[in-house]
This record gives sequence, structure tokens and C-alpha cells, in this order.
Amino acid sequence: MSARNLFQAEHVDEIKARLSQLKSDSARQWGKMSPAQMLAHCSAGIEMAAGKIRPPRALMGRIIGSAVKRVAFRDEEPMRRNSPTAKELMIAGDMDFESERQRLSGLIDRFGATGPSGCTDHPHAFFGPLTPDEWSILMYKHLDHHLRQFGA
Repeated sequence: MSARNLFQAEHVDEIKARLSQLKSDSARQWGKMSPAQMLAHCSAGIEMAAGKIRPPRALMGRIIGSAVKRVAFRDEEPMRRNSPTAKELMIAGDMDFESERQRLSGLIDRFGATGPSGCTDHPHAFFGPLTPDEWSILMYKHLDHHLRQFGA
């Protein structure tokens, strides 16, 4: 597995260092979420990879998910701005920034430490079935995408 992923300690450390740079008033470069909502959204993403959140397959994912997956997982290509998300990962309302940062940090640690055995076999809502290595790459890319969204 050559792509950056959360099963590699150096990439966990990199993401957590960037997470520590984030501020509650960091300006977003795109999208609609606040920094605190983004943290809660990213936590929900890791909970999905671990099988705690199990969204159904999206119709569009069933149609084009496998083709988009090949593009999304290649090389070190970052996720595109304003990518669609499962409704189960959408966050509304006010969130406590520091509580959400601590929660996400703990989930990142747990995901990395648990490794492949901690990944769900439930299909991703858009991409369909993912291997543990693919979940780990996707979680890195998702966190990288949202940290870039807020300049971290």
C-alpha cells in the first residue's frame, strides 16, 4: 500500500499535527461547514469506516461508484472540493470546537491502532465495497480534504 493512509503512524502524526493547527475561527476556503461542524463530520466519517454508521448505497454510487473509485483512489490525488457526502455524515447546528477536536483525535488514534480488523465490511455509500486498506486511504484523504478546506 503506497498511498498515504491512517494505518501508517507517520500519517496519523501528520494529520494530528495539522488538526492541532486548526482554530475555531479558521476561515473556510470552500463549502458551508464551520470548523467545529467539519470536525464532527470527519468523526462521523471514521465512525462509518469502523461500521458504527452504516448508510445505504446511493443510487448514483451504484451506477458510477466503481468508476469514480478508480480515480479517487489513485496516487496522491486529493479529494475534489464540494464532493457530495452521505446525509448520515451531514452536521447541522452548533458544535463545541474543542470537544469535537478531542473526539476526532481519539477516533484517529483508535482507527490507526486497531488497523484492518477495525474496518467495516459494510459497503461505502458511494464507492461500494472497500478493503481495509482502501478505507484507510479514504480516511486519510477525507481528513486531508477537510483540513485543507480550513487552511490546516
